Amino acid sequence: MSGLPGARTCSRPGEASDLKSPLGAKLREPLTEARFQQLFGGAEQERELLAEPRWSGLCRLWKLRARSCSGPGAWRLLLARLPPLRWLPHYRWKAWLLGDAVAGVTVGIVHVPQGMAFALLTSVPPVFGLYTSFFPVLIYTLLGTGRHLSTGTFAVLSLMTGSAVEQLVPEPLGGNLSVTQREQLDAQRVEAAAALAFGSGALMVGMFALQLGVLSTFLSEPVVKALTSGAALHVLVSQLPSLLGLPLPRQIGCFALFKTLAAVLTALPRSNPAELTISALSLALLVPVKELNVRFRDKLPTPIPGEVVMVLLASVLCFTSSLDTRYNVQIVGLLPGGFPQPLFPNLAELPRVLDDSLPIALVTFAVSASLASIYADKHSYTIDANQELLAHGASNLISSLFSCFPNSATLATTSLLVDAGGNTQLAGLFSCVVVLSVLLWLGPFFYYLPKAVLACINISSMRQMFFQMQELPRLWRISRMDFAVWMVTWLAVVTLSVDLGLAIGVVFSMMTVVCRTQRVQCVALGLAEGTELYRPLKESPKLLQVPGLCILSYPTPLYFGTRGQFRRILEWHLGLGRGKETPKTNGPPDAVAEPVRVVVLDCGGITFADAAGAREVVQLASRCQDAGIHLLLAQCHASVLGTLTQAGLLDRVTPEQLFVSVQDAAAYALERLELTGPKTCTVWV
Repeated sequence: MSGLPGARTCSRPGEASDLKSPLGAKLREPLTEARFQQLFGGAEQERELLAEPRWSGLCRLWKLRARSCSGPGAWRLLLARLPPLRWLPHYRWKAWLLGDAVAGVTVGIVHVPQGMAFALLTSVPPVFGLYTSFFPVLIYTLLGTGRHLSTGTFAVLSLMTGSAVEQLVPEPLGGNLSVTQREQLDAQRVEAAAALAFGSGALMVGMFALQLGVLSTFLSEPVVKALTSGAALHVLVSQLPSLLGLPLPRQIGCFALFKTLAAVLTALPRSNPAELTISALSLALLVPVKELNVRFRDKLPTPIPGEVVMVLLASVLCFTSSLDTRYNVQIVGLLPGGFPQPLFPNLAELPRVLDDSLPIALVTFAVSASLASIYADKHSYTIDANQELLAHGASNLISSLFSCFPNSATLATTSLLVDAGGNTQLAGLFSCVVVLSVLLWLGPFFYYLPKAVLACINISSMRQMFFQMQELPRLWRISRMDFAVWMVTWLAVVTLSVDLGLAIGVVFSMMTVVCRTQRVQCVALGLAEGTELYRPLKESPKLLQVPGLCILSYPTPLYFGTRGQFRRILEWHLGLGRGKETPKTNGPPDAVAEPVRVVVLDCGGITFADAAGAREVVQLASRCQDAGIHLLLAQCHASVLGTLTQAGLLDRVTPEQLFVSVQDAAAYALERLELTGPKTCTVWV
């Protein structure tokens, strides 16, 4: 029943076979799984693995971990956990030092204004952005495996953290706070932001302990790019009040973007002309400089520090014109010198921030791991996903003791680091030196910096995220499903919130994977004459079919979600079912009139099988036995074969019905159908 119109058939039993052997072919006997294990070793090991309890594998894993307690094992563990011990002895000082120094200083200069800008996005005073641009960078330099990764403040995380902080510590309804009340509110918000960093860092360290670096694969590239692009729109809208000089409360929760737009439009007549002018001039300088840096990145020795130039010009203008007192322009004010006193976060706040810490931890790891992988592939080295969990977890965990808010790798500064000639993590130390000099000595120079300039820096730093939408036409041509994932995630982030958008994007992405496994069809195979190759019959009408023999390939995992489809397709091909409500197949039911006597099931595409899927195969074997059909299984993966064996497959079939390849199973089937003539069947190799 699995034939195609126009497909050729071999001679029937008792007739001369027209199969032509390949040129220069050698012959051998078909190999079953049992015979293969006997010839090439591992048969006893295979039986032990099949009979071995599940928990014994965990015992072996713990024994391997225990070996690390020895001297050489401890040194290997230290090398794995402190990457500088591996790359620093091989550091090429003459070739790399200058590039790392220039790149580190360049990134450090950009960290200063961006850190203060993203601190306002986090709803904390600007100086805490400088702390977050220093401590996490230093820690990642010691623990990270991404040579070209730049960590620090990130707009998406700052937006998520700011929304959570505003919800945990809302501003009083009156809004008119005294200086003391404002300081108390800022202190409470700093504690909440530090608690979020502590919670997200603890979650990532816990994920590292459980070796869950593989979780980064669940955040696909369309989800991450749509998330950052949608969050960039949130950042743009959230900065409109600062651009216009409107003292509006921050909107949080679902539909916050539209609420903010409505509030800005309502209060637009009350905007501050001075701050509006400063914002327009700042954007008029920052946006063209960003474009110049991108278009002439290969010709410029170092990118033009537009943010630094804008900060200096705006500070001088505000100081000389007294814009803060004459036109009520909001300024940064005094930046405290030195470092904050280490303070352990309030553990009582952790249960309240746990719900917000989880998406922050996932976004931190997803963005950082994807960026590290991109540049590792580009520069031909590898990263350790689990070590990245430890590096970013420790960066957030330890830096939270110094009142830092959540941090991660950043798109803009990572690209800047690479363009400026950075080669290794050593560039992070030079970046820390620049930020340290601002914290210790240069802080007073930023006293008159208008906050509107920081809002413009926030918006201009979103350029790379906005331009990710240019990839949509290409994504549409490559994969419609990935395009749908991108659009659903982006719409959810923009319409609802970043947290809910992330959850919806991940769930929808996983649903598309399940849908793809549901849509895979079972393929009937035929022999390419003159070769040993079996290909899908629908590819060519010249492929040979053997009357009474059905060779089927099922190229998808066999689990509870696909067991029903598996049963219906096999019933249709083998004539086991009475109904005709079946999925699309390779041909009409009357293509081959002779009933199936032998069926070969190619299991090479079944990458895993759960208990429900394994029971379905066992039931198929039982039904084939009752119908007089000889079932042969080929190319079963070891894990799949182990699951089938545990489900009782060997109670329905013999080990002689399990073959190492489709060719071996087909040769055995041809001998059983008496097509080849000789009693001993052979396989072309």
